Amino acid sequence: MNGMRKRRYTTIAASAAALALVLTACSSDDGGDGGTDGTGAPTADCADFEQYGDLSGKTITIYAGIVTPEDQPYVDSFKPFEDCTGAKVDYQADKQFEQQILVRAQAGNPPDIAIIPQPGLLAQLVATGTVVEAPEGVAANVDEFWGEDWKALGTVDGTFYAAPSGASVKSLVWYSPQEFEANGWEVPTTLDELKTLSDTIAADSGHKPWCAGIASDAATGWPVTDWMEDFVLREGGADVYDQWVSHEIAFNSEVPTKALDAVGEYLKNPDYVNGGFGDVSSIATTAFQDGGLPILEGQCSLHRMASFYAANFPQGTDISENGQIFAFYLPGKTAEDKPVLGAGEFVTAFADRPEVQALQEFWSSDTWANLKAQASVDLTNGGWITANKGLDPSILTNPIDKLSADILLDENAVFRFDGSDMMPAAVGSNAFWKEATSWITGQSTKDTLDKIEAAWPAS
Repeated sequence: MNGMRKRRYTTIAASAAALALVLTACSSDDGGDGGTDGTGAPTADCADFEQYGDLSGKTITIYAGIVTPEDQPYVDSFKPFEDCTGAKVDYQADKQFEQQILVRAQAGNPPDIAIIPQPGLLAQLVATGTVVEAPEGVAANVDEFWGEDWKALGTVDGTFYAAPSGASVKSLVWYSPQEFEANGWEVPTTLDELKTLSDTIAADSGHKPWCAGIASDAATGWPVTDWMEDFVLREGGADVYDQWVSHEIAFNSEVPTKALDAVGEYLKNPDYVNGGFGDVSSIATTAFQDGGLPILEGQCSLHRMASFYAANFPQGTDISENGQIFAFYLPGKTAEDKPVLGAGEFVTAFADRPEVQALQEFWSSDTWANLKAQASVDLTNGGWITANKGLDPSILTNPIDKLSADILLDENAVFRFDGSDMMPAAVGSNAFWKEATSWITGQSTKDTLDKIEAAWPAS
């Protein structure tokens, strides 16, 4: 769900209008002369791509699980590279990507590049011997635009393979700004304030403060894992979180136990849940897509879910700072603490031909990040964000995208990737999901964590 640079490219533009010009600027037959968009902001032209040389007749295949309509902005973002180098980018989307990419790699038939959504899957692919090390230029871009934490996520056994690309923020609480305004409620800035707000809503509003759903077919239970990961970060800090994810400390050790109990103060509290659906046990049978919808009906007020949840509200819903629905950052213990749980995508290559390396380097730059953001602005209820420090925030038009980018790019943010996505499959996508569901329906914290610990592979 999630490095690299050699040379920094010319910054595209300081506005969405300037970036729009980029999509046509690179089609110049003579390679373009550069210049501005009339406001003095620089625009990219084919001079920015001269370092890659003439790649006419070359094709680079990309394989991904990002399908319609989210795939079109990717296709559009590569157009300047195609127009200016002569290369063709063949983007192939597949809903069965996560299963099929392993099949293809093991069969010796991988694509040139794949967009990998989890570090754990990256490690599995590296183990097939088909993934190639990231080029020096890509590594340099990640050093400049991303930082050590993100680069580490694309690194396996000390070798850097995959540059980060898109990102999502999971540390969010959805709410109704209009309801908050009407009741004089303030957005909390600490965990204590979040608990006080929950108590206030429970006492005064006539409905349960929280609503939730964790049903997701074979993946039922995964939203609880996000809750727990957020609270491990808050109870133990980033170092303990890392130790827990890598099993340097036991799954059922002190901090994880405190974290799940802290989650239980919300999700297993009959005074807090499950607004619009029923009692605590109804969380297990409510589809995660539906979990936050009662906010629109005034049946609950708070729903913890990632930035991508915006797509689940009906078309036409006013998702904005003063609208029907918006989100706030799930606070830390203090207002200064900024732990951020999230996910992302990683650009992983299986070939080292010059044209493949050229696309990788372009893809890991600030130039591509801004092109991709501009190409994504028209997606319904949310576009696309990245933790690339070269992103121009003025491009983002969707309020949730802006909020997410502000959180990711905050200099005080301590980002950690979704823990279950980095754990062995026997735990992260099996025991953790299943036992989290049993926990919601009555199993104790101790039994839940003991069973997940017992599922951890011996080697």
